[in-house]
Amino acid sequence: MSKALVIIKSMGIGDLVILIGNIHAISKKINKPVTVLAQKNTHANAILKNDPHVEEVIVLDKEEIKSFFNIIKKIKPKQFDQTYIFGDSIRLYLISKLSGIKNNFHYKFFSKKGKNFFETAREFTEKTLNTKVDSQSRIYFDKKDMEAAKKKYNIADETKNIVCGISASGPTKRWDINGYIKLFENINSKFKCKFFLAGGPDDEGLIKNVMNSSIGKNCISFAGMDIAETIPIIAACKYCISNDTGFGHISAGLGLKSLMLFIDSPPAAYGLYNKNISIVVPEGETIETTTHDTLGTITVDKVLKKTLELMN
Repeated sequence: MSKALVIIKSMGIGDLVILIGNIHAISKKINKPVTVLAQKNTHANAILKNDPHVEEVIVLDKEEIKSFFNIIKKIKPKQFDQTYIFGDSIRLYLISKLSGIKNNFHYKFFSKKGKNFFETAREFTEKTLNTKVDSQSRIYFDKKDMEAAKKKYNIADETKNIVCGISASGPTKRWDINGYIKLFENINSKFKCKFFLAGGPDDEGLIKNVMNSSIGKNCISFAGMDIAETIPIIAACKYCISNDTGFGHISAGLGLKSLMLFIDSPPAAYGLYNKNISIVVPEGETIETTTHDTLGTITVDKVLKKTLELMN
């Protein structure tokens, strides 16, 4: 029986979530859960914790990812007979070969630059497996944990419970925090709302701005929580408004209606893989023209209109 290792080269949470549909396709093809090798920053352990298609997650920290032979030491004893490398790295290919893995599938070397992230992964998996891939990434969660989160945070159906991905991997990908505050005030004037501010320790300044505003009393911060703690809370909510960030992708993967703002990243590569995602692009741009370095402007009125359409 096949024993497969899936190697994720990318280090972002959103990248990992986009690839989940491919991981599931591989597991279904070999009729067995796979092992996933990923960098610590992807939080793969938390995101894939309850996934029936994943047997184990091997996590590499910053130092381990640099060490050629330490990675081999981690995977060689497990005696995998095939590996699927989501990346064009010769280094990862050599690591697989030297780990005794006979069948190694990978992107064409030095081929990924400038390509659509989602499409490249899907095409690679479909060609390798000779099967169609359902790119709709699904994150599995423990329903008991979700029910506990509902009780702890008083998440009820009569309230619009909204996950708010105000952070991002870089400042140019973030919508202005004052825009979010105005948006929340507008939504709260129309509905009874509770806002869950999705950000980490590096986003405390942004979160403080929201908490100190008129809408702060309706907000709960994720800043002191790890990803594993936030997943049941997110799963208990119904909506997400977010920059193109990990929390937005997690929300979509958990089934939330997710409005994602693409200011400085390509929605064609990061927003079309999941039907739960509704895309907002800068003024004068389209899904096709918005890319890295677009650096456009998105108005509060535009996001409010899209939010109300999402909720209705």
